[in-house]
Order: sequence, then C-alpha cells, then structure tokens
Amino acid sequence: MSQKLTLHAEPRDDLGKSASRRQRRLNRMVPAIVYGGQKDPQPLTVIEKDFEKALQNEAFLSQVVEIKVGGKSEKVVLKDLQRHPAKNRIMHADFLRIDDKVQIKMNVPIHYVNEEQCYGVKMEGGLVQHQATDIEIQCLPRDIPEYVSVDMENVKIGEIVHLSDITLPASVVSVALALGEDHDLAIASVVAPKGGALDEEDIEVDEASDSADQEEPKEEEEEED
Repeated sequence: MSQKLTLHAEPRDDLGKSASRRQRRLNRMVPAIVYGGQKDPQPLTVIEKDFEKALQNEAFLSQVVEIKVGGKSEKVVLKDLQRHPAKNRIMHADFLRIDDKVQIKMNVPIHYVNEEQCYGVKMEGGLVQHQATDIEIQCLPRDIPEYVSVDMENVKIGEIVHLSDITLPASVVSVALALGEDHDLAIASVVAPKGGALDEEDIEVDEASDSADQEEPKEEEEEED
C-alpha cells in the first residue's frame, strides 16, 4: 500500500429507501454501510463532495481506507459503489472491514505502458485492444498493489497478452491463475487496422511510387527548357 487514504463519515439512524433519498437530495449525503469482521453492520453517511473528491484518486477503489466515524476509525476497503444510471451521482457505498492478518480478494487496475512505442502500432500500423482493465488478486491488506503494469512495447500484430504475462509481487497471486492454466485469460492484444496491415513488399512498392512521383516534375522541367 503506497499511500494513506482517509474518509470521514457519520452514523446513520434513519434507515430505508425514503430516508436514503432524503439524505441524498436534501443533505447531499451519501448513504453507506460498513460490514464484516466480528462486528455488526454499521450504516453511515458520507458528505457527497468529500466522497467524489476521494474517488478522483484511483487508489481509493482498491486500497485500504481508514474510515473515521466520530472519534473512532476502522480499516476498510470499498467493495461496492452504486451510481445513478443517468446523473452518475453516488447512490450508495459498501465498505468491508479488514483484518491485517487475513488475506482478501481485490480488483486492482491494470496500467498499460509503452503503447505508443508498441512495435505492432509503431512499425506495423496496428491498434492496441484492451480485453481487461483490472485483475482480481489475493493477498494480505498491506500487500495490495495500487496497480499492476503491462509493458506493450514488444507486442506485434496478432500477439495476445495474457494474465500470466503480468508480473505480480511475490506476496500477491492472481485469483484466476490459481484455478489453473485454463483460466489464463487474454487481457490485451494488437490487431491489424481495417484493410489489414502493410507488409514489407507493400512498403517497398509505396516507396518506389513516391520516388517516381518525385522524378516526374524534373522531366517536365527539362521538356519545357
């Protein structure tokens, strides 16, 4: 875990859908709940603008968060976030309590790097396609990576990058790969553009045509002289 994330909340006593709507509409508060561990679920409210600001940090979606309620605090992770389908406003959030000594499963983002320098893009005119934007991992809370990187520099047209190509820290495992090789899913690829990629012969022909086009004006000039 690379940074400390904090969120302030207040206990919520008025429960139910109508109460939640009232909190969102009148008070600009987001209904939430903290559950798990050896404690009962605790309904909360979070100031909407504070929550939106916290979500601007990508790490908030996958890292351990210290949620402060009154004078107490708990370590949690965000497990579910509901948004309004049209207005995109936060409707509700679920937080899971964590135990520092117990492994948990989390989805962490994949960062694809060197896409502009990718061989299949730069040399072959291909396009990078992403089949996955995150990966489900399992580890202790302190070992959750903020993200994992996938280097696309040497990927050629027609080649596929799989889960097994991701380099994870020693203390972190892929949930899918732990189930066996049959679960080594594709996460990215480089495909040819519509019409297909140019091969070496096409490039030579184009270069020859360009040379001929450049010589023609010279011949016309000689005839004019």
